[in-house]
Formats: sequence, C-alpha cells, structure tokens
Amino acid sequence: MARYFIYLAYDGANYHGWQIQPNGSSVQETLMKALSTFLRSEIEVVGAGRTDAGVHARLMVAHFDFDKELDVDTVTDKLNRLLPPDIGVYAVKRVKEDAHARFDATYRTYKYYVTTRKDPFVRSYAWRLFQTLDFEAMNRAAQTLFDYTDFTSFSKLHTDVKTNNCRIMQAYWEQCGENEWVFTIQADRFLRNMVRAVVGTLVEVGRGKLSVEGFRKVIEQKDRCSAGSSVPGHALFLVDVGYPEYLFE
Repeated sequence: MARYFIYLAYDGANYHGWQIQPNGSSVQETLMKALSTFLRSEIEVVGAGRTDAGVHARLMVAHFDFDKELDVDTVTDKLNRLLPPDIGVYAVKRVKEDAHARFDATYRTYKYYVTTRKDPFVRSYAWRLFQTLDFEAMNRAAQTLFDYTDFTSFSKLHTDVKTNNCRIMQAYWEQCGENEWVFTIQADRFLRNMVRAVVGTLVEVGRGKLSVEGFRKVIEQKDRCSAGSSVPGHALFLVDVGYPEYLFE
C-alpha cells in the first residue's frame, strides 16, 4: 500500500469546514469524491487539521492510500480538473507508509486579516473594524502567549481532545497595507476555535477594554467565558503545515 500527501488550497466560503458533515458540504468530502472518481476506488482522506465553516486554507495537507504506484503529476492534474474552482491541488507527494498528515505535523501557521476601511475587494477575506486599534498593546499581549502551554481559555467547550496544551512558536501583528493588518500565529497544534478566540481577546486589548496583564489573567483562568468572543471565520487562513524531511520518499 502506498501513501501520498496532497498539498491543496481552498476558499472556505461555500463549505461547512474541512471535516465531513452529515448535512452540509465539506472540503474533505469534495476531495474524497474527486479522488474516488479518478482512481475508481473508495478513497479515504485524512487532513492535517479541521478548519471551521468559512475558514480558508492557502495550504492544507491531507493523506490517502492507494494499492498501486501513482504518477503524482497526473494525479495533481486530474484532481484539478475534477475539483470545483474553489479547491486547488498544488502537489501530490509519495511519503512513507506510516506518515500521518495530522499526527506527524510539527507546526501549523494561521493568519487572520483585519481592515479599518470599507473595501469591497477585501471584504470576503478580512474582518472590518470600525475603530483603529492599539496594535502595539496587542503585540505586547500576544508575547505573553509564549509563557503558557495550557490554552483552555481559548478552546471551544466540550471537545474530544485529551489535552489543551499547545506550544506557541510565533504570535504577532503586522501592518500589510495602509488600512490592513494581519495576525500570524504558529504552534505545534491548535484547539478548536482557538485562533479566533485569541484574536477576539487581543482585539479587546486593542480597544482598551483589557490590559496586557488582563490578557495574561484570561489565559491563567483556563475558562472560555473569561476570554473575548470568537471573531468571524471568513478572515482566517491556514497558511502552512510543517513536516520532518524523513517522511518523504
């Protein structure tokens, strides 16, 4: 049995997230249908993570198994012909048989975009703010994330994970246009809804409703109710997933 990683991107606007849903279209199901059609066999696809409804991916990685050697360029080309315009496959790579798209990922990177101007050309991919925020204070608060590993305060309640511990590797805001800012966060893993809850709480700091020390207390309380609300999903992008070199054939 040969295992392959698929590197893909998608606009999440028309999907109920990555994961298969009983009553809505998902990216995972759409990809599985295209693969199964092309390979004429029932193919299961396992993703590196689960993006929520409306969230986008500039780079998602998933794996699948097939009982024959495949020409990876042909698979890439055929999938792109079968998939809808809002899902694109960049590459298919042969990996070791026990390589796992989710469990072997060493980091994941997300970006969240905000804009302070009404702009019809970014409205689908950035969250509009109606006041200017104190991004310096937000960056000071973001730095406190490195001091902790338990992020229960930013997790969706009642999830099936065994631990709420994550190791944050990057967390910062930067200006990317006259009226646009982007928050980049990288960690070994993320909890359900975590990035949107972190951004929502940092925005409270930027609005002056929460101090940097207050942000620290939110983390320490390990209580979702103490954190800010989750920001909208349409401005969130999964942009990178990292793997050790030895997984690739």
